[in-house]
Amino acid sequence: MKIKDQYIKEALLYGKLKNKKVRCNTCNRRCIILPGKLGFCKTRENKDGKLYTLEYGLISSINVNPIEKKPLFHFWPGSDCLTIGSWSCTFTCPWCQNYDISKVEPNIENSTILTPEELVNLTVKEKCQGVSASFSEPTTFLEYSLDVFKLAKKRNLYTNFITNGYFTPEALKLLLKSGCDAFNIDIKGDKEAVRKYCGADVEFVWQNTIEARKKGAWVELTTLIILGINDDEECLRGIAKRIHDEVGDSTPWHVSRYYPCYKFTVSPTPVEALEKAFKIGKEEGLKFIYVGNVPGHKENTYCPSCGKVLIERFGFNVLSFNLTKENKCPECGEKIPIVGKFIKRERIW
Repeated sequence: MKIKDQYIKEALLYGKLKNKKVRCNTCNRRCIILPGKLGFCKTRENKDGKLYTLEYGLISSINVNPIEKKPLFHFWPGSDCLTIGSWSCTFTCPWCQNYDISKVEPNIENSTILTPEELVNLTVKEKCQGVSASFSEPTTFLEYSLDVFKLAKKRNLYTNFITNGYFTPEALKLLLKSGCDAFNIDIKGDKEAVRKYCGADVEFVWQNTIEARKKGAWVELTTLIILGINDDEECLRGIAKRIHDEVGDSTPWHVSRYYPCYKFTVSPTPVEALEKAFKIGKEEGLKFIYVGNVPGHKENTYCPSCGKVLIERFGFNVLSFNLTKENKCPECGEKIPIVGKFIKRERIW
């Protein structure tokens, strides 16, 4: 296969309009793209009335990661996954931690180019239990992710998608059909904050979150707490209540510490603000809340019934796993939602 054929491929989700215009149906921006032009994310181009993805197989970042880094705490705890990113994003967040790849158009010169088969073979070679689409927004490289996930499932590997959740219902359907096992979805704030800073409608994110969970995928949610953006009680309580009422009270909520990055210079989130979010989540009835980016602080999984430490963590490492084979609390018998099995990791992170 020629390199050109490898990274330029016809998009799966688009509609043809008059005068060779097309509507991209990959993310909820649903860009109308004129011939010779790019969509918002600049990863899709209208070539004479057909829409093409420009980054199929273009990998900007590739690393073996602990599953806890995603973060996914209730999904194959202790395991490692080969994690890939490509280029660009569907959001405009000015605090992006991965701006060096998410704010950049597809870049051939700085990419590792791998076929889906090569990537899955590398996953096995690296002794990983699964593959993760992450780093940049994986919705922009949907077609590649789908092909990777299908092959990964044939090799008994798990798959996950770490995302802002702004893909369309059509894209979600394809992801689930490909065998995507789990999602970590960012809930970046309330409607006004997401509109102002991310240029998006957070209702689409909630819809995808609810639907993915309803269709049987495992879902964990992350909110990067930023002073003056989403740290007020009304915003946090609104997020926690919707998780409880619409996604489920056993859905893990990760409230993570922000550090200044890219175009944003707000001070790092104080631990007190994370504690506040944690407390609000508990008050709204959520069973599993975790503080992120503060190693050693509220990272453990406790039994929601009797309070026993069930999974002890420090950073990305699982120090002890105290559930029964049936994933029940050994003290009171409470069933704990864990997908997959505990892997005693060989690597130290």
